[in-house]
Amino acid sequence: MNQQPGNQLFDAYFTARDMRDVFCDQGRVQAMLDFEAALARAEACVGLIPQAALAPIEAACRAEHYDFAALGEAIATAGNSAIPLVKALGKQIASTHAQAERYVHLGATSQDVMDTGLVLQLRRALELIEGDLAQLGETLATQALRFVATPLAGRTWLQHATPVTLGMKIAGWLGAVTRSRQRLQELKPRLLVLQFGGASGTLAALGEQAMPVAQALAGELQLTLPDQPWHTQRDRLVEFASVLGLIAGSLGKLGRDISLLMQTEAGEVFEPSAPGKGGSSTMPHKRNPVGAAVLIGAATRVPGLLSTLFSAMPQEHERSLGLWHAEWETLPEICCLVSGSLKQALLVADGLEVDAERMARNLDLTQGLVLAEAVSIVLAQRVGRDTAHHLLEQCCKRAVAEQRHLRAVLGDEPQVTAELSPAELDDLLNPAHYLGQSRTWVERAVAEHSALTA
Repeated sequence: MNQQPGNQLFDAYFTARDMRDVFCDQGRVQAMLDFEAALARAEACVGLIPQAALAPIEAACRAEHYDFAALGEAIATAGNSAIPLVKALGKQIASTHAQAERYVHLGATSQDVMDTGLVLQLRRALELIEGDLAQLGETLATQALRFVATPLAGRTWLQHATPVTLGMKIAGWLGAVTRSRQRLQELKPRLLVLQFGGASGTLAALGEQAMPVAQALAGELQLTLPDQPWHTQRDRLVEFASVLGLIAGSLGKLGRDISLLMQTEAGEVFEPSAPGKGGSSTMPHKRNPVGAAVLIGAATRVPGLLSTLFSAMPQEHERSLGLWHAEWETLPEICCLVSGSLKQALLVADGLEVDAERMARNLDLTQGLVLAEAVSIVLAQRVGRDTAHHLLEQCCKRAVAEQRHLRAVLGDEPQVTAELSPAELDDLLNPAHYLGQSRTWVERAVAEHSALTA
């Protein structure tokens, strides 16, 4: 019987539907059944089981034949999901072909079924994550180039610093996305591997046919045959989860920046608007950063889940008690949270609304003080560093005390006007003229993205 995954109130907000489908009950069961069907094909290929047994086994390896609620109740007694599933599979096969039932699951152990099934799910999860990351990278590259020369206040310790550009800020987000894509590519050979070791990892039940079956099984599932079974060596999974943690954190950084720029006091960059999006139950004027909230929420939740996987690494001997069990829901949940974060990041990045005029006004909130460094650097070349720094420091204090623009104060200071003309002062106090290598950083980030995508 085909059962849909349970509807959860927050799923549509925090999780992408296609990722939840990968890890719903049907997705989990089907992945384990895919292992069993492939095992039968591999063993038939090397002559270990008769060809006549293959068709009945394959026909029974369809998740819609099984009652997930009954399997769930049986798991509470069996201790894992493979034991009741294999029993149910055997009964399903025996109902049509009694002889074929004896060849089900031959030589495998429960963890082989579950771990390889998980790897098959993770392969699909990887495809989804990589696709979204690539799309997000492309969107961020476009936006970085679009705003490559749009000045806004740099902010250090949450205070105005020297000017940057919005394109440079976006390029920072892009660079993190590109590095995560590179990491995922690099770990694939270590992650997408078969788990097949039998009872204690020796495959003794298969005798001399063990390696031929293992090689054929890996080929059937299009997985790599590792150097040895990894029942209690969990670094492969934890490495993948760690990269997902980095992705969640990088997207959280994007969300944090957007939410701060959306604050009423800043009002420079906004998530795209839509009917009913970001409203309040009591305040009609509100425009809340609801997409950024998902990014920040995932970045907050994933590290705790990741710590569970790290804590579960010291697994005992050849099969773990409890530590393996702690992984079962943890890694899928990390995948789901990252998928939801990526979906929201795509929406935010694609529809960014930018108020360049507000950025310009905010840049002048300090009345030129954010460009004091620009004047000091040039003046230092003419009167010395210490003298220039002290002079600018005094002028800045005077500008604040007198509530005047720094340009006016500098224009009244003989030691400054003796070295710098009015035109030079105007130029030095123009934010658009003190953007340094911001364009270069954008171009480099876009080029690295493009090289990876090509």
